[in-house]
Amino acid sequence: MSARHISMRSGIAAFFLAVVAVALPGALPAHAMDIKRVVSPGGIEAWLVEDHKVPVLALEWAFEGAGGTDPKGKEGLANLTSTMLDEGAGPYDSQAFQARLQDKAIALGFDAGRDGFSGSMRTLTEHRDEALELTRLSLTDPHFAPESLDRMRASITASLRRDLADPNYVARRQFYATAFPNHPYGDEIRGTLDSLPTITPDDLRRFVKGQFGRDRLVVAATGDISPEDLGKALDKVFGGLPAKAEVPPIPDVTMSGLGQTILLPRPTAQTVMLMGQPGVKRDDPDWYAATVMNYVLGGGGFGSRLMEEVREKRGLSYGVYSYLIPMDHAALVMASGSTVNAKAGQALDIMRQEWARMAKDGLTDQEMADAKTYLTGSFPLQLGSTQAIARILLQVKRDNLGIDYLNQRDRYINAVTQADIKRVAQRLLDPAKLLTVLVGKPDGVSPTRTIDGGS
Repeated sequence: MSARHISMRSGIAAFFLAVVAVALPGALPAHAMDIKRVVSPGGIEAWLVEDHKVPVLALEWAFEGAGGTDPKGKEGLANLTSTMLDEGAGPYDSQAFQARLQDKAIALGFDAGRDGFSGSMRTLTEHRDEALELTRLSLTDPHFAPESLDRMRASITASLRRDLADPNYVARRQFYATAFPNHPYGDEIRGTLDSLPTITPDDLRRFVKGQFGRDRLVVAATGDISPEDLGKALDKVFGGLPAKAEVPPIPDVTMSGLGQTILLPRPTAQTVMLMGQPGVKRDDPDWYAATVMNYVLGGGGFGSRLMEEVREKRGLSYGVYSYLIPMDHAALVMASGSTVNAKAGQALDIMRQEWARMAKDGLTDQEMADAKTYLTGSFPLQLGSTQAIARILLQVKRDNLGIDYLNQRDRYINAVTQADIKRVAQRLLDPAKLLTVLVGKPDGVSPTRTIDGGS
């Protein structure tokens, strides 16, 4: 996935972030969130958390499915587009557009993912009109000047070349390519060294015209704006977009490579270990039980079983973790870490043993209680700024969790039972089905496949 491309001058940005940082950390806790459904005069819907205590507005949006499938030979098109939308638009060339953003401390960014193309805007209230206008121009009238395209393409190409020397990146790329062959999830969203030079300004224009449709638009807003004014803003920013998007459908996919152990030899002092198997999607009824289970398995930092067994008891790694990855068309439960080559086989065996122990025994009552306490108590800390609330609100809307989800989340977590944990652990965790990718020179490992020179 690409890094979010943000435009902001550092000095003004520091002031802006200081304002945002005080914007709702305690005033709107998750259990008391007042979310309004706003429909613009033009029929565009958004969810809004209205707050007038600080003069800040955060707007987040996504075009569902847009950019999920790049044309053959044009891999990286969506991501390259995401870096180009603020490189000149309407009457402003790249330098002038950037100057207007910076002079008014307006943060505008875009991001391409496999499940959608997202955008973000943050502004002080006094500059709201200009921020909305610049956002509108970036979506409806971007320039895609050849000189800007060459510069952004060169930047992405350089980042790809750097990553090819990073064992963690190599492991991730091999894992996803093996798990999802012949599917967009298996591709690099930034494209390839061969595909990037083929992308032209006309390709970017066709992408914007065909994929930014109002029928795929999801919007969330937080901060100093009324429902009436937000409705007007929605039509101003998005009303000129096509009614329908031309988005190729992305099929659901079943994970491949189960049970394989793939080694990519590298002359490194440590071995990177990455393992995973099918998980649960965000709308799966077992999501909450899986979340509690994962916290104890490897998601809870130093309090997790993986960290305790691999690092604390045996000193085999600085860190080892597990995590859930829900996507629209597949889901994963994964674990990762690194260790010195000589101890790689031992560390890998212990990780797999903990995988099996969780499936067999589930949690203790104390582990269950501690996990629920952390998961419910820490969540409000994620809502500590206007931007953070808007971003979470957008994801809730995209996941179809319901407008009252943030007020109900604690109840869902606390309702998880020991029987739920055992059922979900047995459903998800099977060491024999783990796809494992190792990068390094590990001792004590018998790979099912060795790939010399990388993938």
